[in-house]
Amino acid sequence: MAENKQKTIVIVEDEVDAAEMFAEMMRVSGFRVLKATSSAPAMQLIEAEKPDAVILDIMMPDISGLDILHFMRQSPALAKIPVVVVSAKSLPSDIRTGLEAGASIYLTKPVGFMDLKQAVEKVLQE
Repeated sequence: MAENKQKTIVIVEDEVDAAEMFAEMMRVSGFRVLKATSSAPAMQLIEAEKPDAVILDIMMPDISGLDILHFMRQSPALAKIPVVVVSAKSLPSDIRTGLEAGASIYLTKPVGFMDLKQAVEKVLQE
């Protein structure tokens, strides 16, 4: 690998314990990790950092994760950033809604380390 630049992952998750667990999973995998626990700061962070990928919860206290996804997909600077949705919403209709909104991969909670790691590595290769 010629490029040694550490890839940046932004984690958007309102549950602090879950956010820290995801962050630790990504750090162990060698990523630079930034976290946001609510939607407005998350959108600012994503805009400022233009991360390599975003791990996104759908059920947020202020603005839905789907709205963050729409915001990203409508912004030319952010539209190509892959998003791995990690949500407790696990009905087929929820998953379809997430994918239609622009999620690259939709995982349902609880998420295991390997599943999350593989999902992030997969979207970074696309």
